[in-house]
Amino acid sequence: MARHSVSCSYLMMTRENILAVYEKGPDAVVELVELLFAQIDEQQEMIDALTLRVNELEDQLAKNSRNSSKPPSSDGFANKPKPKSLRAKGANKPGGQKGHPGSTLSFVENPDRIISHAPKGCEGCGMLGGGGEMVLGCERRQVVDVPPLALEVTEHRARRERCMGCGRINTSRFPAEASLAGVSYGPRIKALGVYLMGYQLLPYERTRELLLDLFGSPAPGVGTLHSNVKSCFAGLEGFEEWIKERLSEAEVAHFDETGLRVGASGAWVHVSSTRDLTHYALHAKRGSEATQEIGILPTFGGVAVHDGWSAYRAYDECQHALCNAHHLRELTFVEEEQKQEWAGRMKELLKEIEDEVRKEAASGGVGLSSEKLREFEGRYEGMVRAGLKANPPPERTGKRGRPKQSKGKNLVDRLEKQRGWVLRFMKDFGVPFDNNQAERDVRMVKVRQKISGGFRTNEGAEAFLRIRSYISTVRKQGENVLAALEGVLVGKPFIPHAAE
Repeated sequence: MARHSVSCSYLMMTRENILAVYEKGPDAVVELVELLFAQIDEQQEMIDALTLRVNELEDQLAKNSRNSSKPPSSDGFANKPKPKSLRAKGANKPGGQKGHPGSTLSFVENPDRIISHAPKGCEGCGMLGGGGEMVLGCERRQVVDVPPLALEVTEHRARRERCMGCGRINTSRFPAEASLAGVSYGPRIKALGVYLMGYQLLPYERTRELLLDLFGSPAPGVGTLHSNVKSCFAGLEGFEEWIKERLSEAEVAHFDETGLRVGASGAWVHVSSTRDLTHYALHAKRGSEATQEIGILPTFGGVAVHDGWSAYRAYDECQHALCNAHHLRELTFVEEEQKQEWAGRMKELLKEIEDEVRKEAASGGVGLSSEKLREFEGRYEGMVRAGLKANPPPERTGKRGRPKQSKGKNLVDRLEKQRGWVLRFMKDFGVPFDNNQAERDVRMVKVRQKISGGFRTNEGAEAFLRIRSYISTVRKQGENVLAALEGVLVGKPFIPHAAE
């Protein structure tokens, strides 16, 4: 800064001062010119740095949920982007399609209650009913409703009996749901509380209020609900190990991570999933330290679908496929904000390949023809070259470290160097186009955070995530979540044998 001030003083010299330097001779003039050029160079560096910073800030402001990985909730109201799905418009109109069977309530043969209604009197002559009318038939209507809700109290009595042979007094054993002395809640009401908090994402207090409104007193309180969650968490320890083993053996698995507020500091939720299985894990770190401790990726040998995060790329024992939904959003940004034509053409190419794969798979095909593959790969190569031309490497400034690249440059470098991962879905129909499976699985964790604002302790977060892993897997298997949670609380958790 001192040099900058001195240089500025030279730049602001008056005519008289310049002539005075001139009269001092050539050395003084050369010194003045050198300082002037140094000042110009310094100002140019400052202008370049400020220009780069302005561009970065403008790019940041231009990002939204349509052209980046930002969630829709971050768009705000003032600059809400117009809805514009990346999906191609289908041929069918919205709503139910022609020939759709639909569903409606049907009469049941044996209703729980029958109530007969007789006319109050004759609508013709006004005579009041006297009991001697002729019954000609009836019109039926049925109403489906919830019966009045109330907790049912079952008393278990363990009899003591004296053996007639030896005289010993024997006492019968209580069932599992009555294992505690005195009065306790049964597995169904416990499962309902865990269901409301783990699946419907209600906080403890609102769950207590709902149960109180439904059943009245004595509905479970917050302390009882917390104990039920702890019991369910402990009962699913074996299930969690089972699910991790199955995910490690999967042919294709999806991986993602998201931030979670826990206590005074943040943490990361790591999700590993397939169409049939889901596992969530909590860790303080986002990177490879977390994936190593979780233990699924280190032993995974299938195709890992992810967003390109470095912690996933480090594993060489498995194959990789990148999420092209991320690429479509990034290409939209480069096309619209940086005005690069190649990005729009690359976006259309990726969607065209996806449509071609979908059509071929729907017709029973297992792969695209060699001609189609060559055509798509050639067009892909041409667009990558156009992208590299539009995004040359940044000039080195002499400063230490690698110069920062633009968003467009980072994107085209990824598309070039990892083209096999980008286009894996084109050659292997078992690999999806995107990583939407993991993103859908992790979304409910973010919804839970929005509702309740995070978790107070790691123990609470870990309990929620283990139970949520179980609920998500049960739902994917088409099973009843309430019944499955009740099974956990009686020591018989559901194991999805169909996924083995």
